[in-house]
Amino acid sequence: MSESALNLENIVVAFGALKAVDNVSMTVKRGERRAIIGPNGAGKTTLFNAITGVTRSTSGRITFEGLDISRKPAQSRARMGISRTFQITNLFPSLTVEQNMQLALRGTGSRKFSMLGSARLVSEEREQVASALALSRLATREAVEVTELSYGEQRQLEIAMALVSRPRLLLLDEPAAGLSPAERQMVTDIVRSLPKDLTVVLIEHDMELVLKLVDYVTCLNNGQMLAEGSPEEIRANQLVQDVYLGKARANA
Repeated sequence: MSESALNLENIVVAFGALKAVDNVSMTVKRGERRAIIGPNGAGKTTLFNAITGVTRSTSGRITFEGLDISRKPAQSRARMGISRTFQITNLFPSLTVEQNMQLALRGTGSRKFSMLGSARLVSEEREQVASALALSRLATREAVEVTELSYGEQRQLEIAMALVSRPRLLLLDEPAAGLSPAERQMVTDIVRSLPKDLTVVLIEHDMELVLKLVDYVTCLNNGQMLAEGSPEEIRANQLVQDVYLGKARANA
C-alpha cells in the first residue's frame, strides 16, 4: 500500500487561455496535516475541485493511495474515501442536524437511490452519525433545525457531514472563514482532535491559525507553486511574506 495518501503530478486546470492551476505537483503523506495557502485567486479552491473531481484537470495525474483517479467522477472519489467542505455553507436549513447528517451519509452509500425500505438509520449508520457529531462538538444538537444554529455551529455541521462517511482524506476549504475568535478556536480544537490516521488538507487565510495546525505548507500564487516547507520555513520565507503583504506585484 502506498505511503502517500495523495499525489499530484503536474496538474493543470485551464479555463480557455486562463490556467487557474498551472503545473502543480505535491505529495501528501498518510495522516499528514497539510495547508494550502495563498492570496485570493491563487488557485487553491480550483485545486481542491480538481482533487475531488468537481472540476476535471486539463492535464496531469492525481493518485489517491496509489490509485490513479485523474478521470474518475466526483461520486467515485467520494466513495473511495475523499471528502470535503466548501467555502460557503451548503446545508439544508429547514432540516434538523440529524437529517442533514443522514443525507450526507446516504449520499455516499449503497442506499443512495433506494426507494424501498425505511429512511431510518440502521445501527451502524447511527454510530457513524454520533461519532461525527461528537468529533465536531455537536453531539447535543441532533434535533435542532439548521436555521437555529449559529454560523459557527453551521460550519461545525459541515465538518461533521464531511466526516460521517469515515473518509481517509478530508479537504477543508476555509473552515474558519467568517468566524469569531471563540468559534475559530473551536474549529482549531476540532481539527486537532481528528483521528491521527485521517489525512487532512486545508485551505486557510489565517496564517497564525494554520501554522499551528499543520505539519507542512504549500503556498500557491497565480496558480503556481510558490513555496513548500514546514510552518517554520514558511513563516521565514520572504517570497511568502511578500505575497501576503502585497509586495509581489509591486516588485515585479
